[in-house]
Amino acid sequence: MQLDLIHISIDRQWLTGYQAGRQVCAWPVSTAKNGPGELNGSGCTPRGRHRVRARIGDGLPSGTVFIGRRPTGELWTPELAAANPQRDWILTRILWLCGEEPGINRGGDRDSQRRYIYLHGTGDDQPMGIPLSHGCIRLRNADMLTLFDMTPAGCAVVIE
Repeated sequence: MQLDLIHISIDRQWLTGYQAGRQVCAWPVSTAKNGPGELNGSGCTPRGRHRVRARIGDGLPSGTVFIGRRPTGELWTPELAAANPQRDWILTRILWLCGEEPGINRGGDRDSQRRYIYLHGTGDDQPMGIPLSHGCIRLRNADMLTLFDMTPAGCAVVIE
């Protein structure tokens, strides 16, 4: 089964996936600590219509650590997290978003793709349902694995 729409509610901190208008999955998420917003450098989660530009991490183990969309060779553990408290953990899989609305989330200083906005896994110690990210949409690693397998490149993503 492949999704054709992912809806993310910033207010509810919730992701819902749809196929042909029918809800097929739903999970809690964590969006930006700084709230919604589109400007580069804001640390906010961009709103509006997006598409999945790229799928990164297929076949890698759950907990794989990414920096710059490349696996580091590390696997996340509570001990690794404790030894590196400053790191913003991008784990397991990445769905890289591209804005679809020029002047809102595409182009200039409001470009979601150039801001490296992703849906990605996060450490098991991180709460869901609370805005804590630096702009991306975080999911539990198990949820991210399932979502990744259901999401083709080009899938529509609406963030509001």
